[in-house]
Amino acid sequence: MTALITQELDTKGVAQVIVIVKEPVSTDAAAPSGTVAAANAGPIVRSLVQHYVSSEMSQISALATAAAAGRPVRAAARAEGAPRRDTAPVPQPARYYPNLGVILGTVNREGYAALSQDPRVAAVTGSPPLSLIRPTRIRTARLTRKITWGIQAMRVPALWREGLSGTGILVGHLDTGVDGQHPALVGAIDSFAEFDDFGREVSPAPAPFDTDEHGTHTAATIAGRPVSNRHVGVAPGAKLASAIVIEGGDAVARVLGGMDWAVGHNVRILSMSLGFRGFWEDFIPLTQLLRARNILPVFAVGNEGPGTSRSPGNYPEALSVGAHDSQGEVADFSSSQRFIRTNDALVPDLIAPGVDVISAKPGGKFQMMDGSSMATPHIAGLAALLMQARPGKTADEVEAAIFGSCKLIPNVSPDRAHRGTPDAVQALTLL
Repeated sequence: MTALITQELDTKGVAQVIVIVKEPVSTDAAAPSGTVAAANAGPIVRSLVQHYVSSEMSQISALATAAAAGRPVRAAARAEGAPRRDTAPVPQPARYYPNLGVILGTVNREGYAALSQDPRVAAVTGSPPLSLIRPTRIRTARLTRKITWGIQAMRVPALWREGLSGTGILVGHLDTGVDGQHPALVGAIDSFAEFDDFGREVSPAPAPFDTDEHGTHTAATIAGRPVSNRHVGVAPGAKLASAIVIEGGDAVARVLGGMDWAVGHNVRILSMSLGFRGFWEDFIPLTQLLRARNILPVFAVGNEGPGTSRSPGNYPEALSVGAHDSQGEVADFSSSQRFIRTNDALVPDLIAPGVDVISAKPGGKFQMMDGSSMATPHIAGLAALLMQARPGKTADEVEAAIFGSCKLIPNVSPDRAHRGTPDAVQALTLL
């Protein structure tokens, strides 16, 4: 039993848990992507769901009660001018994510014990509170340079000159959404989804929009197209599978929904600038599932400074990213931490441009942000370039090439920067 499950059972009598099913489970209805109610799943899931309960102590019950009292359940917080789409609250005891092979729901002690002992279950984990890793600073900016400093620092233009732009690579982008009308993102979005307060995919899917500004900024850093011959995107030929999963509502259900949806769309990379503070082991099996499906998980390490980190960015299975400035110095806010483990004991794995990063702002504008959230899409974009160059290479091999290309500049401590900063040219040579 994880510490989180123990705490929830001791304080509320119930806990929200994630069940990892050992074998792939089919659904009665075709569901290439997105979650399904457990009632529509196969017999194994329907059998396991008998151990879940409805409880007034659960978050999903509180959300349903609020909706019944007159608070509309949002598909997501709306950007100004975006269409409203309220979703009728019909919470289920459990929800099945077919592409991940996991079930999320509420259990009591008896239900937890039964699930833990069931031979069809690989693991039962908790669901820590996920939140956006917000920028530490946001400023207005104009796009005046032909290429942003971060792209230059990683020597990405040298790969562009070899014809590499990320073409043919689909990158999963789970965030606050994306402004699909922004000039830097027109043509960059392959698919879009939003997940409501209960973690259900909204149907029909709306035109791509951003509930905040964070998602548009990170999306354009990954795959932004040039605007007036000025570049903010590392992989301007890659495509995005972007979903609104944060903030508000049942964040775990929403993020799981986005992960399941992205896996169903066969993404090669998953970029997430979100997490829960501290080390919580509960999402480890999910990150392992991504690796098993040959998906590279590129996650922000956090913005709380030395001696801190966020999960799942602090897992050995994640490619965790911290932030540096234009001088190569580790940003003061960039998280870093050591753990008592033999595999990948120090996080982040590397640092990337994360200070004074100019990228897209909803409404066709640009702005500057600081944060490990800004560094993470630089690495997701670099991975897309390398995967285009060597399509037969695995996610692990691409990661190894990126790691092998990293260098520490003088006077930068490995305790803060770990391997250092990546070099796109060297990474391609190593791959």
